[in-house]
Amino acid sequence: MTILIFLIVSYILLCYTLSLLFPKAGVPANKAWIPGVNFAEWCKLIGRKPTHALWLLFPVVNIFIFCGMAVDLVRSFRRLRFRETAAAVIYAPAIFFSIAKNPNDKYHGPILIEEKEYQDKINQALADKNDYEYKKLTANNPFKKAVWREWVESLVFAVFAASFIRMFLIEAYVIPTPSMEGSLNVGDFLFVSKANYGIRTPMTVLSLPLLHNRIPFLNTESYLKEPSLKYHRLPALEEIEKGKPIVFNWPVGDSVYITPSRSYYVGQVSTQQDIVNFAADDPDLVSQIKNHKLVTRPIDKKDHYIKRCVATAGDTLQVIDRQIYINGVPEKNPTEMQFLYEVKLPTGLTLSRQKLDEWGVNGEDFTRNPNAFFLNNREVEKIKSIDPNIKVTFYPQEIEPRKLFPNDPKHFNQWSVDNYGPIWIPKKGVTVTLTPENIALYRRIINVYEDNDYEEKGGKFYINGKETNQYTFKQDYYWAMGDNRHNSEDSRMWGFVPHDHIVGKPLFIFFSKENGGKINWNRIFTSANKQ
Repeated sequence: MTILIFLIVSYILLCYTLSLLFPKAGVPANKAWIPGVNFAEWCKLIGRKPTHALWLLFPVVNIFIFCGMAVDLVRSFRRLRFRETAAAVIYAPAIFFSIAKNPNDKYHGPILIEEKEYQDKINQALADKNDYEYKKLTANNPFKKAVWREWVESLVFAVFAASFIRMFLIEAYVIPTPSMEGSLNVGDFLFVSKANYGIRTPMTVLSLPLLHNRIPFLNTESYLKEPSLKYHRLPALEEIEKGKPIVFNWPVGDSVYITPSRSYYVGQVSTQQDIVNFAADDPDLVSQIKNHKLVTRPIDKKDHYIKRCVATAGDTLQVIDRQIYINGVPEKNPTEMQFLYEVKLPTGLTLSRQKLDEWGVNGEDFTRNPNAFFLNNREVEKIKSIDPNIKVTFYPQEIEPRKLFPNDPKHFNQWSVDNYGPIWIPKKGVTVTLTPENIALYRRIINVYEDNDYEEKGGKFYINGKETNQYTFKQDYYWAMGDNRHNSEDSRMWGFVPHDHIVGKPLFIFFSKENGGKINWNRIFTSANKQ
């Protein structure tokens, strides 16, 4: 609603200022208030065909077209200074009003036609080898810009264009962790479409262009939380499909401790034992906690994650002995799915690190056991083929109710990453009955993702001040898991992915490099949607 009100008010102001400006150019003021006609007349005033205004109907493109038209209209009144053309881009109605009220500002004709005619004269003098006329025209060129201005305008346009393309259409990502290893590897650079699942309009208004949430080297956030806009999403080109990778904002990433190596959400450091475990690998975390350096982020500035969507709204998911079941039916497994295995070798036999690298075995051994590796089925068979006495077995996974969502040891105390659920994925419009046994599943949805005032008192539930044991979901949710099933922080740890956190669909890998910087040529221009 905020965006709609802003657009309506801005359009009214635009029409009003055009109604003041048009008469200076010989156009009746009333045409400024007629939708479509106003933009057609505007095009004629700057030297464009009226049909040029049709570009304003195309999302994203219309932003560039409008800015260009605003700049050219200002220039048609001989407002040629940099700050004046900048004002036309920042907020056109303001500069239009200034020109309309200034009696010294006169309409000089369509700027684009004038520029073309003047350039034709320069070209003709050059063709005629008339050096005197050429130098005179060049020296007196009223449209000539200083070199610094050419550079600044080119740079601003490039950043502006890149920012809008990144914001609305396509963004480049790099895979930083091995959670999708085999399908999407560390060092893969891929393009992600933001249009396929519906373009999400910006919520955080003021941020540094081309940066997501952190300023390099300064170790600070790259945006201002206020002012902000409410969540809106344009119509999708396709539905989110089970079994396909998706990019989304980390749902629990609204309150995080940030160290040089990674981000930790508050739930990960909620107990002393968790802190001890994490500090062994990341000592900076303890310092962050002691100094209360907790960073809070809006939805669109949470860290980006890429995982495979294994269940959609309304599905019931269960993992039994590492196999995912959706609504009781076993789900098709990704070809490159990996698990942690322990490799037991006969006496005197060793595994060649070079051979393992050639086979694509994850280069980082499991730190608690030098004979443990993250492997897919193909890699398991290759290791077994070395010697019939080699034993390759699944590395046992512990039952960890505090680590696993919904982090409720009292009611969910038998789940592990290999045997998880059953769990129902919330669907928009569906009402559930809230009980002490299931509230841990939905507490964060009600309170955080759907922005309700939620309390529990005396075993009763209060939503927006009213006692109730019913809740109707406002949006769809998804379940995301990494293909490296024993080396992935995913929905099993932090729960559901809300629809308003969905960023886009991975398209293809445009560059890839292995550890050490070697280019991985066989992955370049391959699909990022492998299954």
